Amino acid sequence: MVLNLKKSEKEYLAKLVEFGCVVCKKHLGCHTPPCIHHIRDGAGVGKRSSHFDTLPLCHPHHQGEYGVGFHSGKKVWEEKFGTERELQAWLKEQLDA
Repeated sequence: MVLNLKKSEKEYLAKLVEFGCVVCKKHLGCHTPPCIHHIRDGAGVGKRSSHFDTLPLCHPHHQGEYGVGFHSGKKVWEEKFGTERELQAWLKEQLDA
């Protein structure tokens, strides 16, 4: 799939990839290569949120390896690591620092 991204979207997503997984960085203090997770709340059924409304998550924290992935259990994931919005706020603080 080819995405037609605006320059500002490409630059922002590149920052997220460079930053690494937000969960690994915040909770483990390490850098892990991420994929981009789109935050869905407020986006509507079947809609993808903006490319600026995203989190960088490594494969285990995104897809659910080892029982710690967002898509393998959102409620448990949020109890362990915080909500998507809490992590997004923390990430923005780190990027602005």
